Amino acid sequence: MDRLLAMKVFSTVVDSGSFSRAADQLHLSSTAVSRHVAELEKHLGAQLLQRSTRRLHLTEIGANYYDRCRLILADVEEAEAQAATQESQPKGVLRISLPHSFGLRYIAPQIPEFCKRYPDLELELSFSDRTIDLVEEGIDMAVRITRELKTTLVARKLATTTLLCCASPEYLVQHGTPQHPEDLRDHNCLTYIYSPTANLWTFTENGRDINVQVKGTLRANSGDMSRMAAINGLGITVLPCFSICDELRDGKLVGILQDYPIPELTVYAVYLPATRRAARVKVMVEYLWETLGRGQPPWN
Repeated sequence: MDRLLAMKVFSTVVDSGSFSRAADQLHLSSTAVSRHVAELEKHLGAQLLQRSTRRLHLTEIGANYYDRCRLILADVEEAEAQAATQESQPKGVLRISLPHSFGLRYIAPQIPEFCKRYPDLELELSFSDRTIDLVEEGIDMAVRITRELKTTLVARKLATTTLLCCASPEYLVQHGTPQHPEDLRDHNCLTYIYSPTANLWTFTENGRDINVQVKGTLRANSGDMSRMAAINGLGITVLPCFSICDELRDGKLVGILQDYPIPELTVYAVYLPATRRAARVKVMVEYLWETLGRGQPPWN
């Protein structure tokens, strides 16, 4: 059994959703595809796929094996691509996880130029604010925005952003402007679910932290939702400046409590160790560093 070929056939069956479509993509017969998967299952001593008349389902073992297959096949593809050219021009597929709002606003507009620069690379972009496991989900690199990065992955700092407490002028006229962080207890505060301290806002005063327990009528897993709600006068929110810089300039939102700064966030590119897909990850990280201002981000 050609184990590498069997892994490729198995992965293609999973990606395409059927043996017949995998056969078409691989230019093999359906019988050959079935045989490769059966031999792989026999070699492993485990069932990878549950077959029915309508669809295929990965077993738990199959799902774990599929994730590993994707990584191994990507490594092989990378090695072949680098060996095939003196310039080691990046080739193959690069899978990236991006924060939803930040990714769409600051990275998505730069992707067409990146694709023109590296025409042999294929990108798969996933937009989500959820922190994903790169190995489990077959992702090569991710952009993460956090106050404190806890990871065993390689990390490259791309930019920083301040956080600002803000509200619409209409809300402040109607409910008053807080003069001290403790005043927030009496206001409707719009919180972000994915924050590790969603209802506990931290400010600094004379070098010490002030932690304020807040509450409100809206909790969301989208910073865009909090921003829109604040613009429409629903309450006070805390958002990174990259999300609200235009609204601050236009006067739709007003910064408050600026004498009590909030610890800033850092934008990182995180990725698997350099032995995995190094060439394709390297060019994307450098491109993001370049397009995000080389330490002077556009939102500042």
